Amino acid sequence: MGGAGGGGHGRGRRRARKRPLSEINVTPLVDVMLVLLIIFMISAPLLTVGVPVDLPKTEAGAVEQSRDPVSISIDRNGNIFVGESETRWEQLILRVAESAGETGRETPVFIRADGAAPYQAVARVMARLSASGFTKLNLITDTAPQASAASDPEG
Repeated sequence: MGGAGGGGHGRGRRRARKRPLSEINVTPLVDVMLVLLIIFMISAPLLTVGVPVDLPKTEAGAVEQSRDPVSISIDRNGNIFVGESETRWEQLILRVAESAGETGRETPVFIRADGAAPYQAVARVMARLSASGFTKLNLITDTAPQASAASDPEG
């Protein structure tokens, strides 16, 4: 029995040596990534700067532009232009209707106003067009901030 006991110890010692692990345990990596994902999902909405508003939900798709829009411009003095020609206030609806052509009141109207234009002039033009039945009114703005505007918000 003594020989059998000694042989058992020898084999046990050989098995006691650990072989190097050739597999990577990804469980801790997945845990860390999930924690980071949760942190970013919670903190991302908090990083937006602005006034909190409840935006309307829409199902709007891409805009199909099948007809040319009528362009109305308002300069810094409040003068109104339909296309490139100056128009008097009394002639505004007639000139826009002429420019719209056959499609009439369903034609998109792009309103471009100078940043220094009186707010009242822009509001009056939009109200007059809306009251006359033009339903597709669009305000055109510049989306690219200029360096001078960013440094001096007063203009």
